[in-house]
Amino acid sequence: MTDALPDPRDELVNHLGALRAFAISLARNSATADDLVQDTLVKAWTNIDKFNPGSNMRAWLFTILRNTYYSLRRKRRREVEDTDGALSGALAQKPDHDGRLHMRDFNTAFAQLNDEQREALVLVGASGFSYEEAAEMCGVKTGTIKSRVNRARARLAELMELGDDSRMELTDSVTAGIVAQQSAA
Repeated sequence: MTDALPDPRDELVNHLGALRAFAISLARNSATADDLVQDTLVKAWTNIDKFNPGSNMRAWLFTILRNTYYSLRRKRRREVEDTDGALSGALAQKPDHDGRLHMRDFNTAFAQLNDEQREALVLVGASGFSYEEAAEMCGVKTGTIKSRVNRARARLAELMELGDDSRMELTDSVTAGIVAQQSAA
């Protein structure tokens, strides 16, 4: 009759208390310690064939736990904790290519406007002058500038095939100012 060696998996539970105490001493956080112990047990269970029967099970488990802890620390050092998503929201950026394509379409449409409409849009939309200031610079009445701006915006929307609910992604605030609808003052 041969003495069969006991299954090392049966011995894992004998070391849970010591593993948890060691994990708490490393992590200084009970939730993280519990996660470390769980990860250690999963790794030990799946790699039990690498354990040498008759050797020190506790030392083997502590080595797995220690390596797991330091791997986690290295990983977290490269990561930024952002539980509420505020940091990632501030870092997120739309791709520039959409804006560049819209900008190209805008430039093509803008070039098709007549000189007076382009001038009115640049003065009121891009430069931020009031209708009255733009009218004075151009030597025309305020209503004329309002009309030119309105017709220019309508023509741009038509040329760019923008509906009332369409929204453009533009790359610069000047162009956005030209296209934006302003209430007649």
